[in-house]
Amino acid sequence: MQGLHLTADLHRCRCDPAWLLDAEAGLAECLRAVRSVGLQAVATLAHSFESAGAPPAGYTATVLLAESHLCMHTWPELNAATLDVYVCNFGADYSAKAHALMHRLLALFDAERVEQHALQRGYGPVMDAFTARAIA
Repeated sequence: MQGLHLTADLHRCRCDPAWLLDAEAGLAECLRAVRSVGLQAVATLAHSFESAGAPPAGYTATVLLAESHLCMHTWPELNAATLDVYVCNFGADYSAKAHALMHRLLALFDAERVEQHALQRGYGPVMDAFTARAIA
């Protein structure tokens, strides 16, 4: 197994407030972004967080990809969001598509400050069977 996990914490988002509040619109944009970079969506789920008598809260939108997943979480009360893009690079290297997907979503939120991280996960194809068993 090996893959690339990209994360971004977005602070002081300057986007239209609907992008932080509307789970269905956010999920639809996730799907457009996934298709535009050439990844394959296989399932979706969105959940809005609401409390009686409280202002609208954020949402979580998830796209299950054939290549792994995309998750988006929003906090409209903070003008903030977090993004996760993970691709398994089994059979092909999807790293460039993961970066393109993250770039498109970052543009959507137009945050003043972004903290990004990239984590190479798993082991490479050169690892032999003995080493793989030792890790397990």
